[in-house]
Amino acid sequence: MQNGPQNPFLANSSYAVAHGRSDQQDNVAWRGPEGPTEVLDEAHDIQYAWLGPCHFGGLISGAYPDGKRTIWSNGKQNIVKLDYDTLEVLANHEIVGAGGCSPQAELEENLVGLDEKEDWEAIEHAIELSMKYMTGLDGVYALLDLDHTLFLGREDHAVAYVEHDPTDRASEIVERNRWYKPDHITGAFVGMNITFDGRLVMSTDRGWVVVLARDFSEYHAIQVRGGAEEAEAYCAEKEAAGRVGYGWMRTSMCVDDDNGIYCSSNDHHHKLRWTGTELTDDEAHGCWSVPYRNGGGTGSGTTPSLMGFGPDDDKFVVFGDGDEVVNITLAWRDEIPADWTQLPNAPHRRIAGIGPANMGDPDLPTIQTEQSITVSGYGAMTVNNEPATIPEGFPGQGVRMLCFMLGHKPEYTPHGMHKYAWDPAARELREAWVNLEISSPNSVPFVAEESGLVYTCGARDGKWTIEAADWETGETAFHYVLGGSKFNTIGAGVTVDDDGHLLFGSMYGKTRILREPGTGTPVAATTGV
Repeated sequence: MQNGPQNPFLANSSYAVAHGRSDQQDNVAWRGPEGPTEVLDEAHDIQYAWLGPCHFGGLISGAYPDGKRTIWSNGKQNIVKLDYDTLEVLANHEIVGAGGCSPQAELEENLVGLDEKEDWEAIEHAIELSMKYMTGLDGVYALLDLDHTLFLGREDHAVAYVEHDPTDRASEIVERNRWYKPDHITGAFVGMNITFDGRLVMSTDRGWVVVLARDFSEYHAIQVRGGAEEAEAYCAEKEAAGRVGYGWMRTSMCVDDDNGIYCSSNDHHHKLRWTGTELTDDEAHGCWSVPYRNGGGTGSGTTPSLMGFGPDDDKFVVFGDGDEVVNITLAWRDEIPADWTQLPNAPHRRIAGIGPANMGDPDLPTIQTEQSITVSGYGAMTVNNEPATIPEGFPGQGVRMLCFMLGHKPEYTPHGMHKYAWDPAARELREAWVNLEISSPNSVPFVAEESGLVYTCGARDGKWTIEAADWETGETAFHYVLGGSKFNTIGAGVTVDDDGHLLFGSMYGKTRILREPGTGTPVAATTGV
Protein backbone atom coordinates (compact mmCIF):
# COMPACT_ATOMS: atom_id res chain seq x y z
CA MET A 1 0.00 0.00 0.00
CA GLN A 2 1.13 3.53 -0.74
CA ASN A 3 1.24 6.30 1.85
CA GLY A 4 -0.78 9.46 1.65
CA PRO A 5 0.43 12.14 -0.76
CA GLN A 6 2.65 14.98 0.38
CA ASN A 7 0.69 18.20 0.66
CA PRO A 8 2.39 20.65 -1.76
CA PHE A 9 1.73 23.61 0.56
CA LEU A 10 3.52 22.06 3.52
CA ALA A 11 7.29 22.31 3.87
CA ASN A 12 8.90 19.60 1.73
CA SER A 13 10.11 17.43 4.61
CA SER A 14 9.24 14.37 6.67
CA TYR A 15 7.58 16.36 9.45
CA ALA A 16 6.04 19.70 8.54
CA VAL A 17 2.85 19.33 10.59
CA ALA A 18 1.98 17.52 13.82
CA HIS A 19 1.81 13.76 13.03
CA GLY A 20 3.93 14.23 9.90
CA ARG A 21 1.58 14.73 6.96
CA SER A 22 -1.96 15.95 6.38
CA ASP A 23 -3.14 12.32 6.69
CA GLN A 24 -1.77 12.22 10.29
CA GLN A 25 -0.48 8.63 9.99
CA ASP A 26 2.82 9.04 11.92
CA ASN A 27 5.15 7.18 9.54
CA VAL A 28 7.82 7.57 6.87
CA ALA A 29 8.61 5.24 3.99
CA TRP A 30 12.36 5.00 4.65
CA ARG A 31 14.55 3.27 7.23
CA GLY A 32 15.25 4.17 10.82
CA PRO A 33 17.89 2.72 13.15
CA GLU A 34 17.58 -1.04 13.65
CA GLY A 35 19.56 -1.61 16.84
CA PRO A 36 21.21 -3.23 18.69
CA THR A 37 20.11 -2.50 22.26
CA GLU A 38 22.47 -0.01 23.93
CA VAL A 39 22.87 2.21 26.95
CA LEU A 40 23.61 5.51 25.23
CA ASP A 41 26.30 7.92 26.39
CA GLU A 42 24.68 11.35 26.49
CA ALA A 43 27.95 13.10 25.65
CA HIS A 44 28.63 11.13 22.46
CA ASP A 45 25.43 9.37 21.36
CA ILE A 46 22.80 12.09 21.78
CA GLN A 47 22.28 15.59 20.45
CA TYR A 48 20.30 17.78 22.85
CA ALA A 49 19.21 21.41 22.72
CA TRP A 50 17.82 23.22 25.79
CA LEU A 51 14.85 25.27 24.55
CA GLY A 52 12.40 25.83 27.41
CA PRO A 53 9.12 24.29 28.60
CA CYS A 54 6.75 22.29 26.40
CA HIS A 55 8.67 22.09 23.11
CA PHE A 56 6.78 18.97 22.05
CA GLY A 57 6.87 19.20 18.27
CA GLY A 58 9.73 19.89 15.89
CA LEU A 59 8.69 20.93 12.38
CA ILE A 60 11.33 20.36 9.70
CA SER A 61 11.63 22.93 6.93
CA GLY A 62 12.23 22.45 3.27
CA ALA A 63 15.62 23.42 1.82
CA TYR A 64 16.83 27.03 1.90
CA PRO A 65 18.91 28.55 -0.94
CA ASP A 66 22.05 27.02 0.62
CA GLY A 67 20.47 23.55 0.45
CA LYS A 68 20.20 23.17 4.23
CA ARG A 69 17.19 22.92 6.53
CA THR A 70 15.97 24.19 9.88
CA ILE A 71 13.73 22.84 12.63
CA TRP A 72 11.03 25.13 14.06
CA SER A 73 9.77 24.43 17.57
CA ASN A 74 6.95 26.16 19.44
CA GLY A 75 6.93 26.05 23.22
CA LYS A 76 5.18 27.63 26.19
CA GLN A 77 7.49 30.65 26.35
CA ASN A 78 9.21 30.92 22.98
CA ILE A 79 9.41 30.00 19.31
CA VAL A 80 12.83 28.60 18.41
CA LYS A 81 14.55 27.83 15.10
CA LEU A 82 17.33 25.24 15.09
CA ASP A 83 19.95 24.15 12.59
CA TYR A 84 18.65 20.83 11.24
CA ASP A 85 22.04 19.10 11.33
CA THR A 86 23.43 20.27 14.67
CA LEU A 87 20.38 21.43 16.69
CA GLU A 88 22.21 24.73 17.24
CA VAL A 89 19.74 27.48 18.15
CA LEU A 90 19.65 29.95 15.25
CA ALA A 91 16.86 32.21 16.48
CA ASN A 92 14.82 32.55 19.67
CA HIS A 93 11.57 34.54 19.65
CA GLU A 94 10.06 35.12 23.08
CA ILE A 95 6.25 34.98 23.13
CA VAL A 96 4.68 38.23 24.31
CA GLY A 97 2.90 37.74 27.63
CA ALA A 98 4.58 34.42 28.44
CA GLY A 99 6.61 35.92 31.27
CA GLY A 100 10.05 35.45 29.75
CA CYS A 101 12.13 32.32 29.30
CA SER A 102 12.91 30.16 32.31
CA PRO A 103 16.66 29.89 33.05
CA GLN A 104 18.27 26.54 32.25
CA ALA A 105 19.39 26.10 35.86
CA GLU A 106 15.74 26.21 36.98
CA LEU A 107 14.74 23.63 34.39
CA GLU A 108 17.59 21.32 35.38
CA GLU A 109 16.53 21.57 39.03
CA ASN A 110 12.97 20.66 38.03
CA LEU A 111 14.20 17.52 36.29
CA VAL A 112 16.30 16.45 39.28
CA GLY A 113 13.18 16.64 41.41
CA LEU A 114 11.21 14.42 39.02
CA ASP A 115 13.97 11.82 39.07
CA GLU A 116 14.98 11.87 42.74
CA LYS A 117 11.80 12.61 44.69
CA GLU A 118 9.59 9.65 45.59
CA ASP A 119 5.99 8.90 46.57
CA TRP A 120 3.77 11.91 47.36
CA GLU A 121 6.74 14.27 47.30
CA ALA A 122 7.31 13.34 43.65
CA ILE A 123 3.61 13.68 42.87
CA GLU A 124 3.40 17.12 44.47
CA HIS A 125 6.48 18.22 42.53
CA ALA A 126 4.98 16.94 39.27
CA ILE A 127 1.68 18.71 39.95
CA GLU A 128 3.53 21.95 40.69
CA LEU A 129 5.43 21.75 37.39
CA SER A 130 2.28 20.86 35.47
CA MET A 131 0.43 23.85 36.90
CA LYS A 132 3.35 26.21 36.30
CA TYR A 133 4.24 25.25 32.74
CA MET A 134 1.29 23.41 31.18
CA THR A 135 -1.80 25.19 32.46
CA GLY A 136 -3.23 27.37 29.71
CA LEU A 137 -0.97 25.82 27.10
CA ASP A 138 -2.08 26.57 23.55
CA GLY A 139 -0.60 26.37 20.06
CA VAL A 140 0.37 22.71 20.49
CA TYR A 141 -0.79 21.82 16.97
CA ALA A 142 1.17 23.79 14.38
CA LEU A 143 2.45 23.55 10.82
CA LEU A 144 5.27 24.88 8.67
CA ASP A 145 4.45 25.78 5.08
CA LEU A 146 6.52 25.78 1.90
CA ASP A 147 7.50 29.43 2.45
CA HIS A 148 9.01 28.79 5.93
CA THR A 149 5.97 30.31 7.66
CA LEU A 150 5.00 28.80 11.02
CA PHE A 151 1.25 28.83 11.72
CA LEU A 152 -0.40 28.00 15.01
CA GLY A 153 -3.60 28.75 16.88
CA ARG A 154 -3.73 30.64 20.16
CA GLU A 155 -6.88 30.68 22.26
CA ASP A 156 -8.72 33.26 20.17
CA HIS A 157 -6.52 33.87 17.13
CA ALA A 158 -4.27 32.38 14.50
CA VAL A 159 -0.72 33.68 14.25
CA ALA A 160 1.94 33.50 11.55
CA TYR A 161 5.68 33.63 12.25
CA VAL A 162 8.20 34.30 9.47
CA GLU A 163 11.87 35.17 9.06
CA HIS A 164 13.10 38.73 8.83
CA ASP A 165 15.20 37.62 5.85
CA PRO A 166 13.61 34.56 4.20
CA THR A 167 16.83 33.71 2.36
CA ASP A 168 18.88 33.43 5.58
CA ARG A 169 18.39 30.34 7.75
CA ALA A 170 19.78 32.20 10.77
CA SER A 171 17.52 35.23 10.34
CA GLU A 172 15.48 36.30 13.37
CA ILE A 173 11.88 35.17 13.78
CA VAL A 174 9.22 37.88 13.55
CA GLU A 175 5.45 37.75 13.98
CA ARG A 176 3.94 38.47 10.55
CA ASN A 177 0.34 39.02 11.59
CA ARG A 178 -2.64 37.67 13.53
CA TRP A 179 -6.22 36.75 12.68
CA TYR A 180 -8.74 37.05 15.48
CA LYS A 181 -11.84 34.92 15.16
CA PRO A 182 -15.16 36.79 15.06
CA ASP A 183 -17.40 36.60 18.11
CA HIS A 184 -19.85 34.10 16.63
CA ILE A 185 -17.09 31.46 16.36
CA THR A 186 -17.03 30.17 19.93
CA GLY A 187 -14.38 28.24 21.81
CA ALA A 188 -10.60 28.12 21.90
CA PHE A 189 -8.56 26.96 18.91
CA VAL A 190 -7.29 23.39 19.17
CA GLY A 191 -6.45 21.62 15.89
CA MET A 192 -4.60 22.70 12.74
CA ASN A 193 -4.02 21.22 9.30
CA ILE A 194 -3.95 22.48 5.71
CA THR A 195 -5.92 21.74 2.55
CA PHE A 196 -4.29 20.62 -0.67
CA ASP A 197 -4.99 24.02 -2.22
CA GLY A 198 -3.16 25.80 0.59
CA ARG A 199 -5.85 26.92 3.07
CA LEU A 200 -5.32 26.54 6.82
CA VAL A 201 -7.86 24.34 8.61
CA MET A 202 -8.44 25.10 12.30
CA SER A 203 -10.90 23.80 14.89
CA THR A 204 -12.20 25.04 18.24
CA ASP A 205 -13.16 23.08 21.33
CA ARG A 206 -16.79 24.17 20.77
CA GLY A 207 -16.95 22.37 17.44
CA TRP A 208 -16.21 25.09 14.90
CA VAL A 209 -14.05 24.36 11.87
CA VAL A 210 -12.45 27.31 10.07
CA VAL A 211 -10.81 27.36 6.64
CA LEU A 212 -8.50 30.38 6.55
CA ALA A 213 -6.36 31.84 3.75
CA ARG A 214 -2.68 31.72 4.66
CA ASP A 215 -2.43 35.50 4.29
CA PHE A 216 -5.46 35.80 6.63
CA SER A 217 -7.41 37.72 3.97
CA GLU A 218 -10.57 35.60 4.12
CA TYR A 219 -12.16 32.76 6.04
CA HIS A 220 -15.03 30.30 5.92
CA ALA A 221 -16.44 28.62 9.04
CA ILE A 222 -19.01 26.04 10.05
CA GLN A 223 -20.00 24.45 13.35
CA VAL A 224 -20.20 20.68 13.04
CA ARG A 225 -23.55 19.02 13.54
CA GLY A 226 -24.69 19.01 17.14
CA GLY A 227 -22.33 21.75 18.21
CA ALA A 228 -24.92 24.50 18.51
CA GLU A 229 -27.07 22.35 20.82
CA GLU A 230 -24.43 20.49 22.84
CA ALA A 231 -20.98 22.10 22.85
CA GLU A 232 -21.49 25.02 25.22
CA ALA A 233 -23.24 22.98 27.91
CA TYR A 234 -20.77 20.10 27.62
CA CYS A 235 -17.69 22.33 27.94
CA ALA A 236 -19.21 24.26 30.86
CA GLU A 237 -19.87 20.98 32.67
CA LYS A 238 -16.32 19.70 32.15
CA GLU A 239 -14.78 23.01 33.21
CA ALA A 240 -16.89 23.03 36.39
CA ALA A 241 -15.64 19.52 37.15
CA GLY A 242 -12.01 20.56 36.62
CA ARG A 243 -11.59 18.44 33.48
CA VAL A 244 -9.16 20.80 31.74
CA GLY A 245 -8.61 19.92 28.07
CA TYR A 246 -11.86 17.97 27.71
CA GLY A 247 -13.54 20.17 25.13
CA TRP A 248 -16.48 19.02 23.02
CA MET A 249 -13.84 18.75 20.27
CA ARG A 250 -10.37 18.22 21.73
CA THR A 251 -8.06 16.87 19.03
CA SER A 252 -6.76 17.94 15.66
CA MET A 253 -8.01 16.88 12.19
CA CYS A 254 -6.81 14.99 9.14
CA VAL A 255 -7.27 16.16 5.54
CA ASP A 256 -7.35 14.08 2.34
CA ASP A 257 -6.14 15.16 -1.10
CA ASP A 258 -9.72 15.96 -2.19
CA ASN A 259 -9.94 18.38 0.76
CA GLY A 260 -12.15 16.17 2.87
CA ILE A 261 -11.73 17.24 6.52
CA TYR A 262 -12.19 14.65 9.30
CA CYS A 263 -12.73 15.53 12.97
CA SER A 264 -14.25 14.07 16.14
CA SER A 265 -16.68 15.79 18.48
CA ASN A 266 -17.71 14.29 21.79
CA ASP A 267 -19.69 11.34 20.39
CA HIS A 268 -19.77 11.79 16.61
CA HIS A 269 -17.18 11.72 13.87
CA HIS A 270 -17.59 14.19 11.03
CA LYS A 271 -16.49 14.62 7.44
CA LEU A 272 -16.61 18.14 6.00
CA ARG A 273 -15.31 19.32 2.66
CA TRP A 274 -13.60 22.43 1.35
CA THR A 275 -14.79 22.77 -2.26
CA GLY A 276 -12.40 25.58 -3.16
CA THR A 277 -15.09 28.19 -2.59
CA GLU A 278 -17.15 26.79 0.28
CA LEU A 279 -16.75 24.84 3.53
CA THR A 280 -19.67 22.43 3.65
CA ASP A 281 -21.19 19.52 5.55
CA ASP A 282 -23.61 18.73 2.70
CA GLU A 283 -24.04 15.03 1.89
CA ALA A 284 -24.10 16.01 -1.79
CA HIS A 285 -20.37 16.75 -1.40
CA GLY A 286 -19.68 13.41 0.29
CA CYS A 287 -19.92 14.76 3.83
CA TRP A 288 -21.33 12.86 6.79
CA SER A 289 -21.70 12.85 10.57
CA VAL A 290 -22.03 9.53 12.41
CA PRO A 291 -22.06 8.42 16.06
CA TYR A 292 -19.29 6.32 17.54
CA ARG A 293 -19.13 4.34 20.79
CA ASN A 294 -18.72 6.63 23.81
CA GLY A 295 -19.37 4.60 26.95
CA GLY A 296 -16.97 6.73 28.99
CA GLY A 297 -18.73 9.96 28.02
CA THR A 298 -15.64 12.05 27.26
CA GLY A 299 -15.30 11.19 23.58
CA SER A 300 -12.26 10.56 21.43
CA GLY A 301 -8.88 11.77 22.66
CA THR A 302 -7.04 10.86 19.44
CA THR A 303 -6.38 12.91 16.34
CA PRO A 304 -7.90 10.87 13.49
CA SER A 305 -5.69 9.30 10.80
CA LEU A 306 -6.39 8.24 7.23
CA MET A 307 -5.86 4.70 5.91
CA GLY A 308 -5.83 3.61 2.26
CA PHE A 309 -4.79 5.79 -0.69
CA GLY A 310 -4.33 3.56 -3.75
CA PRO A 311 -7.05 3.20 -6.40
CA ASP A 312 -7.89 -0.32 -5.21
CA ASP A 313 -7.41 0.27 -1.47
CA ASP A 314 -10.24 0.26 1.03
CA LYS A 315 -10.31 3.78 2.47
CA PHE A 316 -10.96 4.62 6.12
CA VAL A 317 -10.60 7.26 8.79
CA VAL A 318 -9.12 5.75 11.97
CA PHE A 319 -9.60 7.03 15.53
CA GLY A 320 -9.92 5.90 19.12
CA ASP A 321 -13.48 6.05 20.47
CA GLY A 322 -14.79 7.06 23.90
CA ASP A 323 -15.52 3.69 25.50
CA GLU A 324 -14.08 2.88 28.93
CA VAL A 325 -11.86 0.42 27.07
CA VAL A 326 -10.93 2.45 24.01
CA ASN A 327 -11.60 0.86 20.63
CA ILE A 328 -9.49 1.41 17.53
CA THR A 329 -12.30 2.41 15.19
CA LEU A 330 -12.37 2.37 11.38
CA ALA A 331 -15.04 4.28 9.45
CA TRP A 332 -15.55 4.15 5.69
CA ARG A 333 -14.49 7.62 4.62
CA ASP A 334 -16.14 7.69 1.19
CA GLU A 335 -19.24 5.88 -0.02
CA ILE A 336 -20.18 2.87 2.11
CA PRO A 337 -20.05 -0.36 0.02
CA ALA A 338 -23.56 -1.24 -1.09
CA ASP A 339 -23.34 -4.76 0.33
CA TRP A 340 -21.86 -3.73 3.67
CA THR A 341 -23.79 -4.99 6.69
CA GLN A 342 -23.80 -2.92 9.88
CA LEU A 343 -21.60 -4.45 12.56
CA PRO A 344 -23.59 -5.75 15.56
CA ASN A 345 -21.66 -3.65 18.09
CA ALA A 346 -21.50 -0.49 15.96
CA PRO A 347 -23.82 2.53 16.36
CA HIS A 348 -23.83 3.22 12.61
CA ARG A 349 -23.40 1.34 9.34
CA ARG A 350 -20.42 3.53 8.38
CA ILE A 351 -18.32 1.95 11.15
CA ALA A 352 -16.15 -0.69 9.44
CA GLY A 353 -14.17 -2.06 12.39
CA ILE A 354 -14.05 -1.89 16.18
CA GLY A 355 -10.93 -3.28 17.86
CA PRO A 356 -10.85 -3.13 21.68
CA ALA A 357 -7.39 -2.00 22.80
CA ASN A 358 -7.53 -4.13 25.95
CA MET A 359 -3.85 -5.10 25.78
CA GLY A 360 -4.85 -8.75 25.54
CA ASP A 361 -7.02 -8.76 28.66
CA PRO A 362 -10.74 -8.97 27.79
CA ASP A 363 -11.60 -8.29 31.46
CA LEU A 364 -9.66 -5.03 31.61
CA PRO A 365 -12.09 -2.48 33.13
CA THR A 366 -10.67 0.69 31.62
CA ILE A 367 -7.97 1.92 29.29
CA GLN A 368 -7.77 5.19 27.43
CA THR A 369 -5.18 6.81 25.21
CA GLU A 370 -4.45 10.44 24.38
CA GLN A 371 -2.14 9.47 21.49
CA SER A 372 -3.20 9.48 17.86
CA ILE A 373 -3.61 5.97 16.46
CA THR A 374 -0.40 5.10 14.57
CA VAL A 375 -1.23 3.88 11.05
CA SER A 376 0.91 2.17 8.42
CA GLY A 377 -0.53 0.16 5.56
CA TYR A 378 -3.69 -1.53 6.84
CA GLY A 379 -2.28 -1.64 10.39
CA ALA A 380 -3.44 0.59 13.28
CA MET A 381 -1.83 0.58 16.73
CA THR A 382 -2.34 2.27 20.08
CA VAL A 383 -0.61 2.22 23.46
CA ASN A 384 -1.50 1.94 27.14
CA ASN A 385 -1.51 5.27 28.99
CA GLU A 386 -3.02 3.98 32.24
CA PRO A 387 -0.58 4.09 35.20
CA ALA A 388 0.33 0.69 36.65
CA THR A 389 -0.91 1.83 40.08
CA ILE A 390 -2.81 4.86 41.37
CA PRO A 391 -2.10 6.18 44.89
CA GLU A 392 -5.02 5.94 47.28
CA GLY A 393 -7.00 9.15 47.31
CA PHE A 394 -5.53 10.43 44.04
CA PRO A 395 -8.12 12.46 42.07
CA GLY A 396 -9.38 10.72 38.95
CA GLN A 397 -9.01 13.76 36.70
CA GLY A 398 -5.27 13.86 37.42
CA VAL A 399 -4.45 10.22 36.68
CA ARG A 400 -3.03 10.95 33.22
CA MET A 401 -0.42 13.21 34.83
CA LEU A 402 1.21 10.20 36.50
CA CYS A 403 2.20 8.79 33.10
CA PHE A 404 3.02 12.12 31.53
CA MET A 405 5.31 13.40 34.28
CA LEU A 406 6.30 10.31 36.29
CA GLY A 407 5.88 7.47 33.81
CA HIS A 408 9.49 6.34 34.26
CA LYS A 409 8.91 5.44 37.90
CA PRO A 410 8.16 1.70 38.04
CA GLU A 411 5.06 2.10 40.22
CA TYR A 412 3.39 4.15 37.47
CA THR A 413 4.98 2.76 34.30
CA PRO A 414 2.25 1.35 32.01
CA HIS A 415 2.98 -1.46 29.59
CA GLY A 416 1.34 -2.49 26.37
CA MET A 417 1.02 -1.84 22.67
CA HIS A 418 -1.95 -3.25 20.74
CA LYS A 419 -2.24 -3.46 16.96
CA TYR A 420 -5.17 -4.33 14.72
CA ALA A 421 -5.05 -4.79 10.94
CA TRP A 422 -7.72 -4.62 8.25
CA ASP A 423 -8.07 -7.74 6.13
CA PRO A 424 -9.30 -6.48 2.73
CA ALA A 425 -10.19 -9.97 1.47
CA ALA A 426 -12.37 -10.79 4.48
CA ARG A 427 -13.33 -7.12 4.98
CA GLU A 428 -12.70 -7.42 8.68
CA LEU A 429 -10.60 -5.65 11.31
CA ARG A 430 -8.57 -8.32 13.12
CA GLU A 431 -6.21 -8.31 16.07
CA ALA A 432 -2.62 -8.44 14.82
CA TRP A 433 -0.62 -8.55 18.05
CA VAL A 434 -0.16 -7.37 21.64
CA ASN A 435 3.22 -6.49 23.16
CA LEU A 436 3.21 -6.31 26.96
CA GLU A 437 6.97 -5.86 27.39
CA ILE A 438 7.21 -2.35 25.96
CA SER A 439 5.97 0.71 27.82
CA SER A 440 4.90 3.93 26.12
CA PRO A 441 3.75 6.16 28.99
CA ASN A 442 2.88 9.22 26.90
CA SER A 443 4.59 9.21 23.49
CA VAL A 444 3.05 9.01 20.02
CA PRO A 445 4.63 5.98 18.25
CA PHE A 446 6.08 6.36 14.74
CA VAL A 447 6.82 3.81 11.98
CA ALA A 448 9.84 3.57 9.66
CA GLU A 449 8.30 1.38 6.97
CA GLU A 450 11.46 0.18 5.20
CA SER A 451 12.80 -1.03 8.54
CA GLY A 452 9.43 -2.50 9.50
CA LEU A 453 9.76 -0.98 12.97
CA VAL A 454 7.61 1.20 15.21
CA TYR A 455 9.40 3.48 17.71
CA THR A 456 8.21 5.08 20.92
CA CYS A 457 9.55 6.65 24.10
CA GLY A 458 9.35 4.12 26.90
CA ALA A 459 10.70 3.42 30.38
CA ARG A 460 12.71 0.63 31.96
CA ASP A 461 14.00 0.42 35.53
CA GLY A 462 13.36 4.10 36.23
CA LYS A 463 15.06 5.35 33.06
CA TRP A 464 13.50 6.81 29.93
CA THR A 465 14.19 4.78 26.80
CA ILE A 466 13.56 4.55 23.07
CA GLU A 467 11.72 1.31 22.30
CA ALA A 468 11.42 -0.41 18.91
CA ALA A 469 9.06 -3.23 17.95
CA ASP A 470 8.53 -5.18 14.75
CA TRP A 471 5.50 -3.62 13.04
CA GLU A 472 4.32 -6.94 11.57
CA THR A 473 4.86 -9.33 14.50
CA GLY A 474 4.93 -7.05 17.54
CA GLU A 475 8.13 -8.62 18.83
CA THR A 476 10.46 -6.28 20.72
CA ALA A 477 13.35 -5.43 18.39
CA PHE A 478 15.71 -3.37 20.57
CA HIS A 479 15.84 -0.41 22.93
CA TYR A 480 18.12 2.50 23.76
CA VAL A 481 18.48 3.54 27.41
CA LEU A 482 18.56 7.36 27.50
CA GLY A 483 18.43 8.45 31.15
CA GLY A 484 16.34 10.73 33.34
CA SER A 485 13.40 13.07 32.82
CA LYS A 486 15.40 15.23 30.45
CA PHE A 487 14.31 12.73 27.78
CA ASN A 488 10.63 12.42 28.71
CA THR A 489 8.57 13.15 25.58
CA ILE A 490 5.63 14.27 27.76
CA GLY A 491 3.11 13.60 24.99
CA ALA A 492 5.30 14.27 21.95
CA GLY A 493 6.04 11.77 19.20
CA VAL A 494 9.30 10.00 18.44
CA THR A 495 9.84 10.80 14.75
CA VAL A 496 12.21 9.65 12.03
CA ASP A 497 13.82 12.64 10.33
CA ASP A 498 14.72 13.05 6.66
CA ASP A 499 18.04 11.27 7.20
CA GLY A 500 16.57 8.32 9.12
CA HIS A 501 17.61 9.49 12.59
CA LEU A 502 15.30 9.49 15.62
CA LEU A 503 14.26 13.02 16.59
CA PHE A 504 11.80 14.06 19.28
CA GLY A 505 10.66 16.86 21.53
CA SER A 506 11.12 16.41 25.26
CA MET A 507 10.12 18.19 28.44
CA TYR A 508 12.48 21.14 27.99
CA GLY A 509 14.23 20.61 24.68
CA LYS A 510 14.89 18.69 21.51
CA THR A 511 16.68 15.33 21.26
CA ARG A 512 18.24 13.39 18.37
CA ILE A 513 19.73 9.91 18.67
CA LEU A 514 23.07 9.75 16.84
CA ARG A 515 22.55 6.38 15.20
CA GLU A 516 22.43 5.76 11.47
CA PRO A 517 19.38 4.16 9.85
CA GLY A 518 19.65 0.44 9.31
CA THR A 519 23.08 -0.28 10.72
CA GLY A 520 22.85 1.62 14.00
CA THR A 521 26.39 2.94 13.39
CA PRO A 522 27.17 6.02 15.50
CA VAL A 523 26.48 9.11 13.40
CA ALA A 524 29.65 10.87 14.52
CA ALA A 525 31.75 8.02 13.10
CA THR A 526 30.37 8.53 9.60
CA THR A 527 29.25 12.16 9.28
CA GLY A 528 31.30 14.12 11.76
CA VAL A 529 28.21 15.58 13.45
